[in-house]
Amino acid sequence: MQTVTLNNGVDMPLLGFGVYQIPAEDTERAVSEALAAGYRLLDTAAAYGNEEAVGRAIRSSGVPREELFVTTKLWVQDAPAEVNTERAFEASLTKLGLDHLDLYLMHQPFGDVYGQWRAMEALNRAGRARAIGVANFYPDRLIDLIVNNDIVPAVNQIETHPFFQRADYQDLMRAHGVRIQSWGGFAEGRNDLFTNPLLAEIGKEYGKSVAQVVLRWLTQRGVIAIPKSVRPERMAENIDVFDFELTDEQMARIATLDTGASLFFDHHDPEIVTWLAGRRLDA
Repeated sequence: MQTVTLNNGVDMPLLGFGVYQIPAEDTERAVSEALAAGYRLLDTAAAYGNEEAVGRAIRSSGVPREELFVTTKLWVQDAPAEVNTERAFEASLTKLGLDHLDLYLMHQPFGDVYGQWRAMEALNRAGRARAIGVANFYPDRLIDLIVNNDIVPAVNQIETHPFFQRADYQDLMRAHGVRIQSWGGFAEGRNDLFTNPLLAEIGKEYGKSVAQVVLRWLTQRGVIAIPKSVRPERMAENIDVFDFELTDEQMARIATLDTGASLFFDHHDPEIVTWLAGRRLDA
């Protein structure tokens, strides 16, 4: 597995396994099979409701903790944000059955972002979270956080796929030492991604599937990817992407698929902001 080095020196796998939208009752099996397939980066979130199942799979896997890179995410916290962020962190650790996290992300750029980030900085300094970062931060919010705080986010996990490529934003993040991580790398199959003629044609040259071409395209750009699957054969396929390399011409052709717009939701939309910022978890 190839790795990238975060801005604080921590190494992170370039390709991992995500559990978004995997029901809690299916998560333990899926994560166990992913670990058996060779994945070592696991990505979950408090909002996914499956942290406990991820933890059970980790404990039963026999994989040494030091070989794993575990990420979870903080949901929007009520005031006082610093106190509640620490509480939420401890709740996630308990559910996962771990004594530290490798990466803790602020899931949404809403609420008392500064208060949440100060608490996350304290967790990082204490060694409870080896690295901290954000998710779904657009450029203005990311730069605002960077210039007004001490620790620069190590990662920004954002929607990134062939139809929303975020190349300019990746350049901006790189200039500030922030690694880009993709969610929705397959666009959840929207725009008929899995039958896209251009991606299929490129895949045929290498004997690879469209999904493998997309993952190679992401990782070749230095984008950390976390594909999800509940099928062992697909898990094995998704991790088998480091034995070929796309040419500059192929990368340029894939660039033509970019629409420059989200296929899911816009974090600048007042209705989306109201819904996300107002949602609270039961725990």
